[in-house]
Amino acid sequence: MNAWSAEEFEAQLRSIGEKRYHHLHPFNERMHTGLLTEEEFRGWVRNRFYYQVNLPVKDAFILTKLPGRDDRRQWMQRIIDHDGRTGDEGGIEKWVRLGEAVGLTREELFDSDTVLPGVRFAVDAYVDFCRRKPWLESVASALTELFAPDLLSRRITDVQRHYPWIATEGLEYFRARLTQQPKDIAHLLDLVLNHAKSREQQDACVRALEFKCDVLWSLLDSVELAYSKSAR
Repeated sequence: MNAWSAEEFEAQLRSIGEKRYHHLHPFNERMHTGLLTEEEFRGWVRNRFYYQVNLPVKDAFILTKLPGRDDRRQWMQRIIDHDGRTGDEGGIEKWVRLGEAVGLTREELFDSDTVLPGVRFAVDAYVDFCRRKPWLESVASALTELFAPDLLSRRITDVQRHYPWIATEGLEYFRARLTQQPKDIAHLLDLVLNHAKSREQQDACVRALEFKCDVLWSLLDSVELAYSKSAR
C-alpha cells in the first residue's frame, strides 16, 4: 500500500480527534455544561493527577530513544514544563494548586494508593507503551495535543462560569499549557510527518494515537463510574 503524502497523513491524524478524543466523553461534556457535582469535579482532579505526574516519566522514556541531539534538547523542555526547576514552577505544582482549589490536600494528591484502579491501569499502560515502543510510535501517541488547545480554552471559560467555588488561581495549569502547547505540537508534527515515510510506519503512528485516545477515554470512564450517580 502506498504511503500517504504529508498532507494526507496529517489529515488522517487530525481526523482521529474528531471521532475519538475525550472532549466527546459524557463526563467532559457534563463538566463543560456545569453539571458536575463538587464530588465529581474533585474526583476528576484527584485521579487526573496520576496522569499528570506520569507525563514527565513517559517523556523521559521517549527522550532516551530520540535519535537526534537537537530533538533531545527540545524534548527535554517538555519534562521541565511538567517537573519544573528551581525558581520555575512546573505543571505538576500548578495541578497541585488546582487540587487545593477544589478542596484536596497535597498529601491526598500524592497518595498513589487512592488512585482508582482503572485510572492506574490506563496510565501505567500508556507509560509502558512509551517505554516499549519505537520512538516514532511513542511520539505519535502524544499527538492528542493536536486536539487539546480548544478544550483548554473552553475549560478555563466554562469552569469560571459554572464552578465559581473554584478559585481562578487554580486554573493556572490550563493557562500555562495554552502558551506551551503550540511549540510542543509543532515539534510533534515535525517528528512524525518527517520520519514516518512508509505506509507501515504511518499506520503504526495512527494506531498509537488511537491507543492514546483510548487511554484518556478509559480514565474518564473510571472517574465517571466511581463518582457519577447516573453511571451507577
